[in-house]
Amino acid sequence: MFNSDDARWMARALELARRGRFTTSPNPSVGCVMVQNGTLVGEGYHQQAGGPHAEVFALRQAGSAAKGATAYVTLEPCSHHGRTPPCAQGLIDAGVARVVAASVDPNPRVAGRGLAMLTDAGITAEAGLMSEAAEAVNTGFMHRMRTGLPFVTVKLAASLDGRTALANGESKWITGPAARRDVQRHRALSCAILSGADTVLADDASFNVRWGELPASIQAEYEANRLRQPLRVIIDTRNRLHPGLKLFGLPGPVLLLRGERTGGFGDQVEECVLPLTDAGQLDLPLLLAELGRRQLNHLWVEAGARLCGALLSAALVDELVLYQAPKLMGSGSRGLFDLPELTAMDRVPQLEWRDCRRVGTDLKLTARVKNRCLPE
Repeated sequence: MFNSDDARWMARALELARRGRFTTSPNPSVGCVMVQNGTLVGEGYHQQAGGPHAEVFALRQAGSAAKGATAYVTLEPCSHHGRTPPCAQGLIDAGVARVVAASVDPNPRVAGRGLAMLTDAGITAEAGLMSEAAEAVNTGFMHRMRTGLPFVTVKLAASLDGRTALANGESKWITGPAARRDVQRHRALSCAILSGADTVLADDASFNVRWGELPASIQAEYEANRLRQPLRVIIDTRNRLHPGLKLFGLPGPVLLLRGERTGGFGDQVEECVLPLTDAGQLDLPLLLAELGRRQLNHLWVEAGARLCGALLSAALVDELVLYQAPKLMGSGSRGLFDLPELTAMDRVPQLEWRDCRRVGTDLKLTARVKNRCLPE
């Protein structure tokens, strides 16, 4: 169904789509390439939520050359009116002859309707070329559309013996500067960052994206004001945080999950009270559902062993990113997760390695949670 030329042009569309990965949330990052008789006549990518979609930019550049052309797009063209008109209709009006989509849009408002519109208009419409690569560009969006929940990545930093802090709580710095720059990149890619009051109080943590600390490749491609500040979601059910903390003095929104609303934090802070479990803990599944309702695609977690363990125990973790330093901190130091005792190997959570690389002096290990078996 697809040939090597199709793959070459879709690879270019995917390259374009990746340019929007820091700026399009809650929309997906999409690239589009228009080809006429083997020649590139137009291309574009979705640059900002609420702005023109990738197909619009490609059609504008192609002009009259779009008639009879093939459009390669990394996600099925939309079929509904949102903040912009439907792209499927734009392709029909331009007279393209063929549309190749890398993946079908799982958004229930689209979900094959865009391809059906094109087919009904006499356009050859195909999907599935390089779908795995396209899925990777929009992991969070695709996951939220299918489950209603954000894709959850837990970030960890540990010594070679799996320790995150000394017994006295000291942890700066386990990993080196290159790993910390990479964490800034992940923050910029994420829609929200989740942590707890203990971590905020221990480090006076801000959890913001600091443009000057991002990798040089990102600084060269994006101006500071183009990168969004993710929503900082902080669990503080015992109302221990106060307005004088650095977290509340920096630009960017904060969702503060409190035992009760007290006010006094400023306009950028929203206080929210959610129900607690019978054990007096925040209902984490309810929290994730609320974040999904707010159209947050990707949740990046930087927290202590108790919150990370609670998320894993509640089967809410999709991915782990571990920065492992060439250090030994001893058995008395603090571990990665607080988990209930496991007494059978068939109840042990299983992981699937996705990536392993060196980042400066440290190793970066990425794993997906394959199963979520823990004691009931």
